[in-house]
Amino acid sequence: MAKGFILCADDFAMTDGVSRAILDLLERGKLTATGAMTNRPHWRRLAPELRAFADTADLGLHLNLTCATPLSAMPHLAPGGTLPGLKDVARAAALSPAVRKEIATEIGRQLDAFEEALGRPPDFVDGHQHVHVLPGVRRALLDSLARRYPAGALYVRDPADRPSAIRARGVAVGKAFVIAGLATGFRSAALRRGLRVNRGFSGVAPFDPQRDFGADLARFLIKPGPCHLVMCHPGFIDDELASLDPVIATRPVEHAAIAAFAPPPDLPLRRFGALES
Repeated sequence: MAKGFILCADDFAMTDGVSRAILDLLERGKLTATGAMTNRPHWRRLAPELRAFADTADLGLHLNLTCATPLSAMPHLAPGGTLPGLKDVARAAALSPAVRKEIATEIGRQLDAFEEALGRPPDFVDGHQHVHVLPGVRRALLDSLARRYPAGALYVRDPADRPSAIRARGVAVGKAFVIAGLATGFRSAALRRGLRVNRGFSGVAPFDPQRDFGADLARFLIKPGPCHLVMCHPGFIDDELASLDPVIATRPVEHAAIAAFAPPPDLPLRRFGALES
């Protein structure tokens, strides 16, 4: 039986506007987790403000292999210094040992950047556009985390859920099934390495600014798992965002809906540790 749910905002440090929206929601107590893009230039400047919420929210690494500039040289994956799109990353990581080696190095650099700025390891790791579960990425990530941290020290996001739960929620069903398919085997691989994993996932959205995101947020809580994680993408629009990410118009819609959202009394907002059993 679910005892609550984690509400995690992705993309902290992507832009100042996205980060300010997340900090606002953390201040209001509306989020219990956020993942940071530590390869973005805003990260070091904003990290001290994020650190203030270490006692009330899980602070993690939002592994980024598909947006802007990597922290390490990646001549095979990003020869021009700019990370490619998700499909190109997936293809290159699956086919090229040299790319997989570069990815392993970049994972280490992004983890280093998190620890250097916050002075401690992340509470969790997930991936921008779910890149962390790709077959050519997941082994490098999970092996790196298992070597670097004691067993049970952090958790990783499993973006899959039961088919019956995905259908019952009725939001971006096809997209949710595609993501779940990509994540096949990820949970068991993480558990074998002593990593903790959420059980239950939702938040896959069509990114339509005309939709009622508050209603969708309520639907994301239908048939929750026992350690349920809901992702979200709030943000304030700024000039930088349009050059980095296709998800723009829905971010302030999500921010407003999350700010107004009241979780049901029997399913309160929690951190991961309060849900894990």
